Amino acid sequence: MPHLRWWIAALLFLATVINYVDRQCLSVLAPVLREEFGMTASDYSRILSAFMLAYLIMQTGSGRLMDWLGTKAGFAICIIWWSAAAMLHAAARSAMHLGLFRFLLGLGEAGNWPGAVKAIAEWFPTRERAFAIGLFNSGSTVGATVAPPLVAWLALTYGWRNAFLITGASGFLWLVLWLILYRRPEKHPWLRRSELELIRAGQTDVRTTEKIAWRSLFRYRQVWALVLGRMLADPVWWFYVFWLPEYLKRERDFSLAMIGYFAWIPFLAADIGNLTGGAASGLLVKRGFQVLRARKTVMFACALLMMAGIPAVLVREAGAAVALISLVTFAYSAWAANILTLPADLFPPQIVASVSGLSGTGAATGGMLFTLIIGYVVDRFSYVPVFTAAGLMPLASFAIILWGVRLRRASG
Repeated sequence: MPHLRWWIAALLFLATVINYVDRQCLSVLAPVLREEFGMTASDYSRILSAFMLAYLIMQTGSGRLMDWLGTKAGFAICIIWWSAAAMLHAAARSAMHLGLFRFLLGLGEAGNWPGAVKAIAEWFPTRERAFAIGLFNSGSTVGATVAPPLVAWLALTYGWRNAFLITGASGFLWLVLWLILYRRPEKHPWLRRSELELIRAGQTDVRTTEKIAWRSLFRYRQVWALVLGRMLADPVWWFYVFWLPEYLKRERDFSLAMIGYFAWIPFLAADIGNLTGGAASGLLVKRGFQVLRARKTVMFACALLMMAGIPAVLVREAGAAVALISLVTFAYSAWAANILTLPADLFPPQIVASVSGLSGTGAATGGMLFTLIIGYVVDRFSYVPVFTAAGLMPLASFAIILWGVRLRRASG
């Protein structure tokens, strides 16, 4: 089977699309659910935080699960869990039910990124990794792009409960393809020898047969930089994913149908950013940049572009606000394509998922705290302080990456 590694990347992309459609279903339906269950912005933020708390717990746990069971089995367990949890939302009768089901969803969905990064580390040479990670991670933006029109149409046509059921069931269809297609490269009967040699020859990981204790990872400055860096940058993405439909309804007077028509645009921009960010650092590497220098160069440019969120909340025209928000989501996704690649650039393959999971724990911690703050600030003030903070946090994150991710490989 020619170019099998790209088929693997495509399968990871599809899983990420499903992950985000399931995740976005609540966000798109939030205006309807808030009215049905009488929720304030603070109530809604607590439901979102239940998801983030579970995500926080299982980012680290799922990374260890992937390194222990292997990518194939670990990923299968995660998607079974999150698909069932997504479908359970249809049974909600109160805000408390939504919070419980959201918590269960977060436990399963957390495994997508550690598992996918580990799979990319197994299947791709170093020079292709950022683009491959950008490709699979663009599934998040495609899912977020597809979700507003799809979920709005399902809810308006079949009711909001059936919208949860239909989107949640898609994960079980993907599972069949995963179980058929995925193996490690050296064990895959469909992989051509020439492609296996290309993969192995192009991998410049720190390789070791020595077992590395999970607790010892906390000794590495690089690990702390990834954890703290994502703690500050990832909440920007969570903000737009979870709050954009609410913002458009409350501040820009969008109906559910209008949200379906327009809320996908920033996520289409993010999809382009995923591919652009990975391709940009890959191009710099080909032109002679050291790998980490290439990643940082792209990330700095992205951090500056994310400041466009500050004027987005101030402009009068809704179209101009959506355009500026789209620039932010483009820049964030280009940033993400590079920061998600760093664990594979820095650490041996057998602990890549664990490092990725730890950094995801930092991301989820920051996302949960920022979400709670958003609910409080929006109820008592406005969205202006939130957009301002979201515009400045990536610069602080980049400063931490600059401090901790050094040109040398992980050496403690």
